[in-house]
Amino acid sequence: MTYIDGFVFPVPTADKEKLRAYAETVDVLFKKNGALQVIEAWGDDVPKGKATDFYRAVNAKEDETIMFSWIMWPDKAAREAGNEKVFADMKAMGEDAMEMPFDGKRMIYGGFNTLVDL
Repeated sequence: MTYIDGFVFPVPTADKEKLRAYAETVDVLFKKNGALQVIEAWGDDVPKGKATDFYRAVNAKEDETIMFSWIMWPDKAAREAGNEKVFADMKAMGEDAMEMPFDGKRMIYGGFNTLVDL
């Protein structure tokens, strides 16, 4: 079964195009290094909850939009090898080229084994 990396993070709403450019650059690296699919989803219908929600999970500010992203890998071993190559590629590009247009400290992420795939 496939392996999924999932991410939720806030992005300044005014930086949507910066985020798109960053994601298009980085996502090509993930695909080049073994990812089957990379999805970057800009929040559109993200309700604020009474007990918890995406906004509180990432300490989003009023002028930020929630991003929900995932990377699908063939398996965990491919993910580990691919991530190593992606980070090496990013390092070779230089820090300025790969500066994230969001606060990475407020990103939540994790790796998941696929349980059901229809």
